Amino acid sequence: MTTARDVICRSPYRRALWFFLGLGVAGAVLAGARMVDRGTLLDLWLGIGLLLALVGFASVYGAGAEVRGDAYGLHSRTLLRRRSVPWHDIADLRVQLGYAGAHRSKETRRVGLVLRDGCKRLLPLPSCGAAPDPEFDAKVDALRALHRRYGAPESDHLPVVSSRTAGRGWAGSLILCVLLLAGAGVAASFVPGTASEMRAWRSAVPCAADASTAESRTDCLSTVPAVIERTEVNGPKQPSQLSFRGGRPLERISVSQEAAQAFRPGDRVELTVWRGEVMEVAGERHVWHKHVIPSGDVAVFAAVLVLAAGYPGARVLLRLRGRRLPDDEVLPSALPFVGALAGTALWLLPLCYLHPTTLFTSPVAVTWAAAGSLVTLGLLVWAWRATRVCGPGDAGAAGESPEEEKGEDGEVFLSARFLEDTDYNPHHFGTHVVLGGGGPPAVTPHPGPGRFAAKPIPVERLTVREVRRVRGDDSETVSRSWHIAELDDAGRRVRLAAAPADLARILRELGTASTSATPVDRPLSAPGGPPRAGRA
Repeated sequence: MTTARDVICRSPYRRALWFFLGLGVAGAVLAGARMVDRGTLLDLWLGIGLLLALVGFASVYGAGAEVRGDAYGLHSRTLLRRRSVPWHDIADLRVQLGYAGAHRSKETRRVGLVLRDGCKRLLPLPSCGAAPDPEFDAKVDALRALHRRYGAPESDHLPVVSSRTAGRGWAGSLILCVLLLAGAGVAASFVPGTASEMRAWRSAVPCAADASTAESRTDCLSTVPAVIERTEVNGPKQPSQLSFRGGRPLERISVSQEAAQAFRPGDRVELTVWRGEVMEVAGERHVWHKHVIPSGDVAVFAAVLVLAAGYPGARVLLRLRGRRLPDDEVLPSALPFVGALAGTALWLLPLCYLHPTTLFTSPVAVTWAAAGSLVTLGLLVWAWRATRVCGPGDAGAAGESPEEEKGEDGEVFLSARFLEDTDYNPHHFGTHVVLGGGGPPAVTPHPGPGRFAAKPIPVERLTVREVRRVRGDDSETVSRSWHIAELDDAGRRVRLAAAPADLARILRELGTASTSATPVDRPLSAPGGPPRAGRA
């Protein structure tokens, strides 16, 4: 935009929201009249009126929300709050990505403020449900134009913050980690009691003939005859049941679906009772045993919760590790820590299952745990190194990339992508860049061999602006470990994404090609010097 004008942001659905508000008022009137007339809350029309009232009053927030930008600052208004922030107090405007709907399928974008004191706020408007949205982009551009004219933005680009970037909060991951660890502690507290009950059940013997009182029959096994009157076979989510004739010795018990299908009405069975519970139903065709949870299963469940807590814990660690990075810079993936947790599960879960109560007393368990801990320590060190933040200056030390594929005639195919639609990358078809083989550098939609469908890169009109790490405004299909080269293509911004070593090699080849080509416009690099590189 050439001029900075006042910007007013309102909901594009204001008319629909006001319509729903009117329905809400009508629903409230209907509910009140119906309640006075009938004097009861159990009425269909009363329920409809209350529902309309809730929908209508929920629309008040959206209908009354407004954000206005002028020469003095940003002014936001909602149903409950009015707030004004002068431009000199705003350090940056940014876009925050979020997800809604089932399986995080719907992307949402909102505008956020970063104040000079470090506080961050989200504006109620503008917002959009999916990209691209020209109206949302136009509003954001207008607000940024006002900020540039009357304030002092810290960024020369629009920061985009998502769940992959350093500026996203880590409180949710920390709370989830603490909850999982608390659940693991609760589950572990049941291990001794479960083990004691299992030992008592396995050592129980039939009751003696003189054990006539209930107290003397508590820890022994007593058998009671019964006749099945009815069976109820339910689905896997509901327990099946056996009912006994005359309600003796009890009216019904819950059994497995297989047992309910095997028994028939009229079958004579024997019930084995232990500590007041039926532990076994034995008949001519089938014998059902009540499942007693082993202590090893409980210990394994507690260990699984601990391992599950490791993933949100790793996300918190990565965000703390990258706290000095720009808010819109993409953090490394936590998948290496997931690999370390998976390796830990290979020795920890069998150990917990076989030695649930003797982890610190059995020599075998102690040796097992010590050896496994060393393995876990090595995996964690590897994960820590794999998730380190590598700047553009480290690209040359990365060595040859594993993505390099050599084709015929000495051609090398490197996995790389231009993120803009250009004449040499129409419709974003390119997935690789081919170098060597006597031909010019070119974009191909395949990893070779051969230059089928290759589009030559016009190196004579390209200039490197900077080399940086991946940011939130880059495509989410770009790997977190890749780097981005900002190129100037005859006045147009073009981004090239590749692994650090691949990107450095491509830029070197493009620079060599440009120095050997006829100079047109500006060369890729200055004569005798490497391509310029920098950080965002």
